[in-house]
Amino acid sequence: MPITELLERNAKIYGNDVAIVEVNPEITEVRRITWKEYELIEPDPECHYRREITWKVFDEKANRFANMLIERGVHKGDKVGILLMNCLEWLPIYFGILKTGALAVPLNFRYTADEIKYCLDLAEVDVLMFGPEFIGRIEEIADEISKNRLLFYVGEGCPSFAEHYDSLVANCGSSAPDIKITDDDNAAIYFSSGTTGFPKAILHDHTSLMHSAKVEQNHHGQTKDDIFLCIPPLYHTGAKMHWFGSLYSGSKAVLLKGVKPKSIIETVSEEGCTIVWLLVPWAQDILDAIDRGDIDLSNYDLDQWRLMHIGAQPVPPSLITRWKKVFPKHQYDTNYGLSESIGPGCVHLGVENIHKVGAIGKAGYGWEVKIADEDGNAVERGQVGELLVKGPGVMKCYYRDEKATAETLKDGWLYTGDMAQEDEDGFIYLVDRKKDVIISGGENLYPVQIEDFLRSNPAVKDVAVIGLPDKRLGEIAAAIISIKEDHTCTEEDITAFCQKLPRYKRPHKIIFADVPRNPTGKIEKPKLRAIYCGESLVAKQIKN
Repeated sequence: MPITELLERNAKIYGNDVAIVEVNPEITEVRRITWKEYELIEPDPECHYRREITWKVFDEKANRFANMLIERGVHKGDKVGILLMNCLEWLPIYFGILKTGALAVPLNFRYTADEIKYCLDLAEVDVLMFGPEFIGRIEEIADEISKNRLLFYVGEGCPSFAEHYDSLVANCGSSAPDIKITDDDNAAIYFSSGTTGFPKAILHDHTSLMHSAKVEQNHHGQTKDDIFLCIPPLYHTGAKMHWFGSLYSGSKAVLLKGVKPKSIIETVSEEGCTIVWLLVPWAQDILDAIDRGDIDLSNYDLDQWRLMHIGAQPVPPSLITRWKKVFPKHQYDTNYGLSESIGPGCVHLGVENIHKVGAIGKAGYGWEVKIADEDGNAVERGQVGELLVKGPGVMKCYYRDEKATAETLKDGWLYTGDMAQEDEDGFIYLVDRKKDVIISGGENLYPVQIEDFLRSNPAVKDVAVIGLPDKRLGEIAAAIISIKEDHTCTEEDITAFCQKLPRYKRPHKIIFADVPRNPTGKIEKPKLRAIYCGESLVAKQIKN
């Protein structure tokens, strides 16, 4: 069934239960103090900005928005872009779009004005919803993009070149529009990370969305009593599809704005969160804050927190070892997925397999996997090959890009571009991105393996390994290393530490610098290559 029917079911069965909570620790509520004839209004530092909606209100808001879109000429098959930070309006807007039979098109909040215009044109977006954080960028391109599409604004201080969302939906009907939607209807367009240039548009139907909800609930066993803490941006399939587990079970979710360690722990405590999805840097920051004494766990109610899971990137085993020492009762899980496979879950570790930390797992619920050579044939167990996945969540195509689609979808298999290998028990380990493999002196070096080793150094906060050009070897491995605030470390220290590695795997260059990551936690290696390729002054050659 279409994913919209889950929302309508929840509104009927759990109508008065809270569905979504928005928490913003950066903004404090105001308190009113009445003294004689005066009323003072001042910030209350103990009271964070918080809003919530029930399932009934959620569904009504989605219906109002859907009816408004239809009144403004939006038809089945049209596209509506969403350029918003996480907020209480995000999900009702998304489902309102789907209820019209139109396609939701979420946009990365880091896009520049040019990238926004490119994506709007590529996906043939008819309506754009945007928030206050994007006024400047939209203003740059407003004259061009408003010629053939509607611009609706969500928030306070509506700019002159857009119409205000609140006033548009205020008088619209709260009943669902009479639009027939089938499983095979197109539902959403997501964009790739754009690591090789401008992003590609990824087309999914309702079957894909519904399968992702079933996968998430099957893997993590959400019940009505669970409370999911969602921190990553909802434009990304990872955050959205993990939340689909809450939708499937009719349980509450909390949208936290901000990633400060104390805010995360406070929110888990105050909202009673049972499931938290973290990115690697956030988990590291939490542990570091606890080690420094910035967070005293005895001050918080955390007994209900049952599951911490990480996705969107390779997970260092050393991180999970540290985490389990601090939170020994936590279940741990990791999921692997791509936007092309409707986010997380096509490969899944499972809470029962924590002894296999470091692996991404086995085929997820309803999925098939294969590790293949260049011709698509399965390699022998233990050999490195490209990870291929097949299942109901595979994209239909790259929208308006037949060439890229043909290169990525073959005989129903999605070629992920990730190199992997399978151990004797059938668990899959990511080796690296196919395009990130470093060929040094004829040897294949897989940066993820070197990064995992370096992260086991107690002084290392984050690390990225890239290939740099070399006249003799073709490429050499360079390690960009971020050191923890309360630690010191030298090139000599890292060189000595790396003696445990086989000689050919040892980094030839050490660069102490920040490691840039995108909003979903992935290392931005193209940015690092742009900075450091040919940049000999920022690093010294290490002589092995």
